[in-house]
Amino acid sequence: MTTHERPLDSVLETIGQTPLVRIRDGPQGVRIYAKLESFNPGASVKDRIGRYMLERMLERGDVPAGGTVIEPTAGNTGIGFATAAQQLGLDAIFVVPERFSVEKQQLMDALGAEVINTPTADGMGGAIDRAHELADELDDAVVPQQFANPLNTEAHYATTGPEIYEALDGNVGAVVAGCGTAGTLMGIARYALEQDSDTYVGAVEPEGSLYGELLDEDREEGEYKIEGIGTHNVETNELFNPELVDAVYPIPDQDAHGELERLAREEGHLVGSSAGAAGVAAKQVAREIASGEIETPHDTVVTVFPDSSERYLSKGIYRSFEEWSS
Repeated sequence: MTTHERPLDSVLETIGQTPLVRIRDGPQGVRIYAKLESFNPGASVKDRIGRYMLERMLERGDVPAGGTVIEPTAGNTGIGFATAAQQLGLDAIFVVPERFSVEKQQLMDALGAEVINTPTADGMGGAIDRAHELADELDDAVVPQQFANPLNTEAHYATTGPEIYEALDGNVGAVVAGCGTAGTLMGIARYALEQDSDTYVGAVEPEGSLYGELLDEDREEGEYKIEGIGTHNVETNELFNPELVDAVYPIPDQDAHGELERLAREEGHLVGSSAGAAGVAAKQVAREIASGEIETPHDTVVTVFPDSSERYLSKGIYRSFEEWSS
């Protein structure tokens, strides 16, 4: 994993093959592993879809050579797309709600992309609408639309899922991952269930998000601090397939913050709040496997840590929970 024994021609060739590392804070007899996506060149899981989606779209003629990619994004997707666009000869414009990480927006700019902010109150729905307006105004422009494009899911079906199974020799009992667009979990889940239909699949969302409604679970909509996962409008998240998911785990901000602090202090993982939430949920699933509440083909749980805490230092991610959440 992440060992490159020959010189590479492009930064795009360094995407994927990220480490799978054991998380030690779990119940006896059930191992938890996390895929460390900060090892990608743009330091997040979204590098995978940046390369995969744009390469496929160029091949299919969805965007012409030298065209423009316009995407609504909270940041990491913009970085992944900007990295790939620059290498593939495409221009990039990203529409980002104001409240999201300043670090991410600075990195998109550094990679040669244009960043356009929309009001926080309009949410991702507002960013999506603005992206499509811009695409209509420009020639040779396309909105990949990570929230609806099946290529998002395909990227993880083709790369992340197989990497996990190769690393564990197929001994995967449960897959647990956060849902923003849902592409990461859906791609891994589809691959996992093809290997063994008894694999347990858990989706992770912040408390206050509404993904659970798609599994007829009660949810009360509310604000949350966890970035990159969750939804206030399930109609914009077209990739989520409830038939592939056994349960959705709503994680409170405070629990996610406590776990990201623990991961740094005890295990040396510098990760964002979505990874904190994924860690909490993965440990809950592991406990349920250990107690016999959940039956799985193997006593292992795999989750995904999408990015690094360095993206959120300006937001006080390692300050007290009260300071971070205010």
